[in-house]
Amino acid sequence: MKYLRIAFNLLTTLPIPAPKDWQPGDSGRAAPWYPFVGLVIGALTAGGWWAASLIFPPLICAGLALMVWSLLTGGLHLDGLADCCDGLFHASDAERRLAIMKDSHLGAIGAIGLGITLLLKFAGLASLPPEGAIFTIMLAASLSRWFILLAGMQPSARPGGMGADFTSGLKKPSVIWGALIPLALCALLGLRSLLALIAAFLAAFALLGLARKQIGGVTGDVFGFIVEVIETLTLLTLCIQL
Repeated sequence: MKYLRIAFNLLTTLPIPAPKDWQPGDSGRAAPWYPFVGLVIGALTAGGWWAASLIFPPLICAGLALMVWSLLTGGLHLDGLADCCDGLFHASDAERRLAIMKDSHLGAIGAIGLGITLLLKFAGLASLPPEGAIFTIMLAASLSRWFILLAGMQPSARPGGMGADFTSGLKKPSVIWGALIPLALCALLGLRSLLALIAAFLAAFALLGLARKQIGGVTGDVFGFIVEVIETLTLLTLCIQL
């Protein structure tokens, strides 16, 4: 249970204590549990959405669900998204971009990216069809964290950082084991979920390509960027009216 506790400790604000024997690279060794932690985040968020839907209209339900979602993660991935928007799109060299991403101050592009992402997630939650909505939220949270595993197979842009520690402990079989939960959720949602998978892979390919071009690899912020984009795309894709 050590690695499960590490995964919860890294990805959530749930009161689960970190193991005392935490070693370098353990964040990567805990990777097979990341989609499961995402499943739990999604289930708690979906539970809040469902409970709110009993007494509130869709817009309020969406706002409350988004609040629960953000509180469960402590805004960790949103922070990564904002940092990446500020750094990756800055007209400078890789060293300067990495410095910007490490800076705690929020720039204009980061604020815009953060605002648009939250707005789109809110719109997606408000527009989800009642049938399958719970599984859609769970898929968004679980699938996005599986893509952290794929991102971790890329070169690290900042030696000694959180991303480098994750990469050092990540094993290729983890990518396969971690895919089981998102694939099971896709099976429950049917053919429509294939669009979400396609969109997620295209987005991940584009974001990882951008990171390699702009800073030479991935960082912990890039992981957060990917999580937020794929969560949002999954929600929006499952709202498509066919």
